[in-house]
Amino acid sequence: MLLKALKYIILTLTLAGLIWINLPENFPYLTPPFNLKTKYGLDLKGGTELIFEVDTSKVKKDDLDKAIESARDIIERRVNFLGVSEATINTLTGKDKYMIQVLLPGFEKPEQAINLIGKTAQLVFKELEEPPQQQATPSSQTLSFKNTDLTGKYIKNAFVSFNPQTGEPQVALEFNKEGAKLFEQITARNIGKPLAIFVDETLISAPIVNEKISGGQAVIAGNFSVKEAKQLAIAIRSGALPVPLKLVKQSQIGPTLGKVEVEKSFKAGIIGLLSVAFFMILYYGRFGVVAVIALVLYGLITLAIFRLIPVVLTLPGIAGFILSIGMAVDSNILISERIKEELRKGKPLDIAINLGFGRALDAIKDANFTTLAVAFILFNPLNWSFLPQFGLVPGFALTLGIGVLVSLFTGVFITRKILKLIVK
Repeated sequence: MLLKALKYIILTLTLAGLIWINLPENFPYLTPPFNLKTKYGLDLKGGTELIFEVDTSKVKKDDLDKAIESARDIIERRVNFLGVSEATINTLTGKDKYMIQVLLPGFEKPEQAINLIGKTAQLVFKELEEPPQQQATPSSQTLSFKNTDLTGKYIKNAFVSFNPQTGEPQVALEFNKEGAKLFEQITARNIGKPLAIFVDETLISAPIVNEKISGGQAVIAGNFSVKEAKQLAIAIRSGALPVPLKLVKQSQIGPTLGKVEVEKSFKAGIIGLLSVAFFMILYYGRFGVVAVIALVLYGLITLAIFRLIPVVLTLPGIAGFILSIGMAVDSNILISERIKEELRKGKPLDIAINLGFGRALDAIKDANFTTLAVAFILFNPLNWSFLPQFGLVPGFALTLGIGVLVSLFTGVFITRKILKLIVK
């Protein structure tokens, strides 16, 4: 008796949890992190899609995978520093080509993202290669500089600050322990000489060193605007890209279209669900009621998974979910028809349920496993070059695959449990 009561308590708590996860985003009395949100893709929320081609001509074959992965990680850090939420960065491979796809939902400043993401940001401190000849006040434009060991990899932090005397924006640098020691040594041997700061082989500034600088801090001043200083600080802080990038595709969509399509999809889903529920109850009676209950639970579980993973929903993704509803209904129809066949043969209800499930199970598995195989191919997790590697097709495949897996669980396990409860 106690075990039975515990089972019902667990089921009640599970159902309550599913309802809570699926509550609307604007539901009152719920504040973050207690209100989970559905994440929408570019076509529904609006934003920017950027695809960069990676120049691997100067990368050794053995270092290729590491360089591509490093570039992806650095782009992700830059996008995060840029303040874009729910961004997605994917590495795409094809025949002798390597791409990095950047999806920025809700972001409507593509130029800013392109300038920041594509910047290699290789920072190097350089010192004079030889003393200037016959120049009382040397010009940084006519001097020859040589590299030092101090590069951007020793930067612990970079941020925008303002010159206390002129009020102009500048980039303040903080070195790590090793970098601070190098900077102190370099400034000590260059007192009275210019110390040049180059970013991507472009001279930014070449201040004269007045004294040895300890403490591991420096400033880059170069007549920046606040926006330029911020982008340079982000690029330096996130690290230098190991490979050059070239923008090959840029697309943008406004949020208005997405809002209209979400509303249409929602209406279509509601109409479809009500139509299916009405047909099932009308045609199959009590078995139809069981199928509708299982279908409601299917919807709650699937949407909860979408929010918990989270899955970024696109318009094709919603289509995949609606298609998986049809698969869930199909399972219940097969089970109901098999049970009715057994009942027509005069079998008792409990035996008819067991036989009906057993005989319908093979057909359900074949249909669903075939759909799962198609979803796997469309999702293309192995990045086969002859299949879509980016765009909206993988979103359709992902929601379809999740929906089919959940429909197998609800159609076989939950429907059977509910029918057994009816028999008891």
